Amino acid sequence: MKLRGTLGGLNLLLEPGDTAQAVQDALDARTELLASHVTIEIQGDADPEALEVALQRIRAAGGTPGRVRAPRVSVPAPASAAPDLQAPAPRLQIVPHTLRAGMRESYPGSVIVLGDVNPGAEILAGGDVIVVGALRGLAHAGCTGNSEAMVWARPIASAQIRIADAVARAPEGSSLSTMRHRDDQPVPEMARLLDGAIRIDVQK
Repeated sequence: MKLRGTLGGLNLLLEPGDTAQAVQDALDARTELLASHVTIEIQGDADPEALEVALQRIRAAGGTPGRVRAPRVSVPAPASAAPDLQAPAPRLQIVPHTLRAGMRESYPGSVIVLGDVNPGAEILAGGDVIVVGALRGLAHAGCTGNSEAMVWARPIASAQIRIADAVARAPEGSSLSTMRHRDDQPVPEMARLLDGAIRIDVQK
């Protein structure tokens, strides 16, 4: 992990091998620097939990996460309806654009979407699903049965999310079924499977 100052604030680079704990320890030692505009860059095979921790620590310090960039990342082609579990795949794949209505993409491992997942779009992953923007379409994390997978977005505002074999359907009018209209920054939320049920918590 590298943290450097820029004219517009800070630039945080997450590198292959950076763990969530290592990022947390490094940023906790530099809390006073994070109270600014922070651009995050992801280099290569980054850990999605490391990105989650970075976003949490920036907000906790009073900073503002800016763009999340993925330099030198190739855009994966749309996959078939189900992931090919026999084919080798990177631990993390990055989609550097918004998923629009009608798009359906599947990934054997974890995936980060550098944009929104719009209503009518679907994303399936064998690991975690992390959406830097708003999740308003269907997301299925741990679609191969991984009950430790999670869904993270700013915010989770879709009518349905799935983790492993569990399904969360939003009642009418809830934060899941209706996109929030806010004047301030969107609220990040994380969904995990606890005791067989999906629980969604606001990330502070």
